[in-house]
Amino acid sequence: MAAEVNIPRLDLNDYINGTPEQKKKFSDDIGKAYNETGFVTIANHGMTKELMDELYAEVKKFFFLPDEEKLKYEKPELAGQRGYTSKGKEKAKDSKTPDLKEFWQSGQVVTDGDAVKEEYPDNVQVEELPRFNDVTREVYKRLEEAGKHLLRAISVYLELPENYFDDKVHNGNSILRAIHYFPIEDPDALPEDAVRAGAHEDINLITLLIGASADGLEVLTRDNQWYPVKANAEDIVVNVGDMLQRLTNNKLKSTTHRVVNPPREMMRSSRFSVPFFLHPKSEMDLTCLEGCVDAEHPKAYENITAGEYLDERLREIGLKK
Repeated sequence: MAAEVNIPRLDLNDYINGTPEQKKKFSDDIGKAYNETGFVTIANHGMTKELMDELYAEVKKFFFLPDEEKLKYEKPELAGQRGYTSKGKEKAKDSKTPDLKEFWQSGQVVTDGDAVKEEYPDNVQVEELPRFNDVTREVYKRLEEAGKHLLRAISVYLELPENYFDDKVHNGNSILRAIHYFPIEDPDALPEDAVRAGAHEDINLITLLIGASADGLEVLTRDNQWYPVKANAEDIVVNVGDMLQRLTNNKLKSTTHRVVNPPREMMRSSRFSVPFFLHPKSEMDLTCLEGCVDAEHPKAYENITAGEYLDERLREIGLKK
C-alpha cells in the first residue's frame, strides 16, 4: 500500500528561485500530488529551525500555564477565532464526542490601511509570555508568505494566471493555531470514540503544518486505508482544504485526515502541533472554476463565498452557535 501513497517532498526554493524548468516541475508535482492524495511535504519554506524550536518552546510554556490563567484568554464570543479554546469544545463534523485537545488561535494583522481590518478581531496578547506573542506573529507572517508562493504554483498547474490568488489572500482571514493534545491520565475512563482529532477535512484553501512534536497524523488514502504521514522534522506538511476543493470542482483533493491516540503507555504524554490555515478574504467567490467543469466533471457545488462557507463550517464543528 505504501507505494501508492504519493506524498512527495518538494523544495519551495525550486519554485521561488528556480529555472523555468524547475518551476514547471514543482507546479506539476504539487498538482499531481493534490490530485491523488492532497498532501505534500515542503522544504525551504522560509522558517529557520531556530524559529520553529522557539515556537514550540513558547507554545509549551503557554499550555503548561495553570488552567485559570489560560481561561482568562478564552473569548467565546469570537467562536474560537482568537485566543484560547479550552478542552471539550471542538469536534469533527460528524462526531458527537469532542476532540482531546485545547488550542490557541491568532489571526491577521492588517497594517496597510485595508478596510478589511474592520472585519477582524484583534489578536489576544498573553501577558505572562511576551515572546509567545512575538514568535507566533513572526511564524504567521512567514507561513503566509510561503502559502502565497504555493498558491502561485497551484495556479500555474490549474492554468490560471500565476497571481490568481494574490489579491484574494492578501490580508486574508488566515489563522495560526497552536494545539495541545493533553495527557490522558486514565485511558479507560475515555468515551470509546474519543480521539485526539477525529477524521475531518480542513475548511480553508491550504494548510501548512509545522512538524508536530510526535507521530499521530494519518491520511485516508483513495483505497480507504489510513496512512501515517511522517515528515522530516524541519519540513512542513501542506494539504488542500475544502475551499480549494470546491473552487476546483474536486480536481484538487481535500484529504480526510485525523490524529490518532498514541499507544496506551504514551497516553500520559502531550503532543503539540502548529497548523497555519490559509484563508482568503471573506468576499472571495468559491464558485467552481470554469476550467474545472466539463461533461465528465459536472459542477458539484452551489455558489458560495469564503465567508459564508466558513460560517457554515464553524457551526458544524461546534465553535459557533
